[in-house]
Parts: sequence; structure tokens; C-alpha cells
Amino acid sequence: MLKYELIPGQLLYEGLISQDNLFSPEPVSEDVILLTHEQAYWERLRDINLTPPEIRRSGFPLTEQLVSRETIIAQGTIDGCYFAIENGVAFNVAGGTHHAGSNWCEGFCLLNDQAIAANYLLKKNLASRILIIDLDVHQGNGTAQIFYDNPQVFTLSVHAEKNFPFRKEKSDLDIGLEIGIKDDAYLNILDDMLPKVFQDFNPDFVFYLSGVDVLATDKLGHLSLSKEGCKERDRKVLAACKSNKIPVQVSMGGGYSTRIQDIVDAHCNTFRVAADLYF
Repeated sequence: MLKYELIPGQLLYEGLISQDNLFSPEPVSEDVILLTHEQAYWERLRDINLTPPEIRRSGFPLTEQLVSRETIIAQGTIDGCYFAIENGVAFNVAGGTHHAGSNWCEGFCLLNDQAIAANYLLKKNLASRILIIDLDVHQGNGTAQIFYDNPQVFTLSVHAEKNFPFRKEKSDLDIGLEIGIKDDAYLNILDDMLPKVFQDFNPDFVFYLSGVDVLATDKLGHLSLSKEGCKERDRKVLAACKSNKIPVQVSMGGGYSTRIQDIVDAHCNTFRVAADLYF
């Protein structure tokens, strides 16, 4: 998508980042993928041998280039974890592929980047209690399925209830929102919920999926947040991580407003908030 080129370009133009702040990942290794995804599924995906129904569910024509892109995105999220541990926060300008389950692709998601990175952190003993905060407008059904019975990972999804995916999985905490919810009601939910989750679960690493498809301008979202409301959402999440001294990796997730400028500006707001809080 065009936004993946425009977001870093805009941040460079504003002077919010420099070229030294950017990194380019290599493809993730198979052994790391298999910490999260079933071998039979990964091999069918790798070999471009998904069934026609699986390809339709993915939303993409399946190509080697597409699979390679997903492996690079996943490694980017892992690399971002190390930068987050060092600096407090780090971003993957892509990622947020939360519809991919352990043995399925769905909704333009083939490999689940934050789930792969979470399992990597657990395997390497870099974290022991991981909180995944998914504020994309769509439920993180793949993430919920992958960690359904894993007490070391708490999955939180705040999403439009009557929206894709129409078959929901069970997160540790699901908050399904009514169509058309606006800034104040949405932000009040975060104010009520976030402190309790941080206190009760006590994470030592956070993944944040900051989709901007919550905007009123979004073609697929069905919620009605303003750009400022979306920015305040990001501030609440990142401020909670910083005040609790917990590193946070951010993947950008969805955004489907008619004007590309609205998508890019809302995503850049997440970076702007992080720069204001951390640097």
C-alpha cells in the first residue's frame, strides 16, 4: 500500500525522524515462524500451494513476493522489539497482521507479525508477561486464537462488534463497540480499562496495534473517531507504557479512509505522540 512509503517520507520531511532512525529487516527464519504457525500451513504458504478457499480467505492473489513481504514484516517487528527494549518504543511502519491464525490466513494477513514476535521474546527469555493491545477497528481474531491458552500473553481487543471478522475468537478481554461510537465514549472506555489491565496483568512487554481504521472517514470501520480522538487514543496507550516503564512495539495496522492524506496523517500522529512522550 502507498501509505507504507508515504509515512516515513512525511516523518523525514517534518524532521521527526532521520535516516538513522530507520532500519530494514531481513526475512524472518522458518524456525521462528514455526514458534507460532503450524508447519503444514507455513509450508503450503511458503511453497505457494494454498488451496483456492484459503487464497480467497486471504484476500490476495498468492505470490512469492507477497509471502516474502510478510516474512520481512515479521522480522521487522522482532527487530523493533530490541529497539523498544533499548529506547522504550519502536515502530514497524507496516505489520499488524492480526487476522492470521496458527494455521490460516485471512483479511490480507498471512503471518501474524506481533504473535511471531511475542513468541520469539518468550523463547529468548526477553519477556515473560506480554500484553497485546489491539485497537484496530477489527477484532484481532488470529492473535486471540494463537494465545488462547497461553497465560504468559494477555490479548486485548477493542473493536467494532458488527464488523469483520464475523466469526470472532475469544481474546482475554474483548470490548465490542457499537457502530458510530465517537471520541468521548471511546476514550472513556480506555480510561476505565487500561489502568486495570496494566495493574492486574503486570506486563513486562507491550505490543500495540494502532490501526487508524477507527476514523469516521474510514470506508470499512463503522466507528466515528476524529483524527484528534485517534491521536489521544495513542497518547493514552503510549503514556501507560511509559509511566509503567514497559517497552512497547507498535505495528500500524489498518486504515482505509478515502483520502490517503487522512490515513497518513493519522498514522503519523502515532509517531508524533511517541516522539513527544519519549524523546
